Amino acid sequence: MGKQGLGLTQVQTQKLSPLQIQTIKLIELPVQDLEQRVRQELEENPVLDDTPDPNSTEQSQEVSLDQLQDDYIPDYKTRVNNWGKDARPEYNTFSVKESFSQSLLEQLSFRNLSDHEREVATFIIGSLDDDGYLRRDLESLVDDLAFRANIESDRQEVEKVLKVIQSFEPAGVGARDLRECLLLQLKAARQTPETKLAKAILEEDFEEFTSKHFKKIMSHQGISEDELKAAMKRISRLNPAPGGQISDSYNDVAEQIVPDFVLKIQSGEVSFEMPRFNIPELRINRKYAQMLEKANGGSDREKKEASAFVKGKIDSAKWFIEALKQRQNTLSKTMQAIIDFQQAFFHSGDDCDLKPMILEDIANMTGFDISTISRVVNSKYIETPFGIYQLKYFFSEGLINKAGEEVSTRELKKVLQETVDSENKQKPYTDEQLVAVLAEKGYNVARRTIAKYRDQLGIPLARLRKSL
Repeated sequence: MGKQGLGLTQVQTQKLSPLQIQTIKLIELPVQDLEQRVRQELEENPVLDDTPDPNSTEQSQEVSLDQLQDDYIPDYKTRVNNWGKDARPEYNTFSVKESFSQSLLEQLSFRNLSDHEREVATFIIGSLDDDGYLRRDLESLVDDLAFRANIESDRQEVEKVLKVIQSFEPAGVGARDLRECLLLQLKAARQTPETKLAKAILEEDFEEFTSKHFKKIMSHQGISEDELKAAMKRISRLNPAPGGQISDSYNDVAEQIVPDFVLKIQSGEVSFEMPRFNIPELRINRKYAQMLEKANGGSDREKKEASAFVKGKIDSAKWFIEALKQRQNTLSKTMQAIIDFQQAFFHSGDDCDLKPMILEDIANMTGFDISTISRVVNSKYIETPFGIYQLKYFFSEGLINKAGEEVSTRELKKVLQETVDSENKQKPYTDEQLVAVLAEKGYNVARRTIAKYRDQLGIPLARLRKSL
């Protein structure tokens, strides 16, 4: 499927064919959800059947989908057989903690919301970052709800539902920035004098607070140094990343992840396999073919209605089978392109061997649209001798070091983190000093780049890293 097939924008939604829509949905599914989706299709489409036809004498014959004409429905079957022959293979599964989102969904189940509001809330929970923040503006969420989930909503409803989620535990979840996160926690806490003062400081003097301009805060709030210290101590006990630290009181719910790809290294050659996964044999149910044949009887209207119904179900079955094939082709080509691009890493497993790589690189190699590559890498995993990786892990931008070599931002972030971890916390490095330190290590990085990556790593400014 080329760029034209899956080049999606919101304004193009109505132009998508049923096959394109079906393919997009299947591409987004990880392998462990795919069999369930096939079973669901079998249940919802009575034309599809995965049991052998006892009346057929040609069950071994493969029939092309193109041979299925509108006015004639031969008995046929087809198999999507790219995953191997074992009906119930043994998978290598890996536990991934899902306690945070599962906890939120469980709390949601106890709230008195309409079905529509519950759908919106579930979507918002799925949009939260790993640290518990909602970093999408509400207008974008409204668009996403309509485009990705076919849920009509508006800013007012989304904001109302978000307020419900912000009342969940852990306190601070669903915040749109640090200030809101800290305030949500203080509002949920016991209202002691220290808590009330801390809340006032964050609401009225947040800029002074982040800059540690303590005298300005004391003057504006009319408080003593001891009162300020008590309030600051109260703020320091808050959790800036409620999604990243789950209390022991939460029961971890483990989701079994089946790697979509398994890396193979033999005789120095890197390749991959996809887990052996069986899709049931699919065929047209004979009784629906007979239904169409018998549609010659009755009125013209009845004949047309019966024909339209069966034709619709048959078309849906054809699209589903073809979408499965296109999904397999898309995943395989994308994974091969990533391996070709990152050969050094897949041989060594060393992050420093990761080359700068963006979605456009793989789109150009495969001929797929960037949005298609994004859908593949955001939900798929590969098992390697060095660990389990989500495909999006291998993507990062690049920069040029002092030796004139291109290095990945992942390598730079690793060096930056190690530098900050080993600094003197009584005299932490400023961003300008970090530029100099990294320059000594061979990385030519601008101060604004240091600030950007420091923020992405969750490393505070130097004055906020200082210890007394």
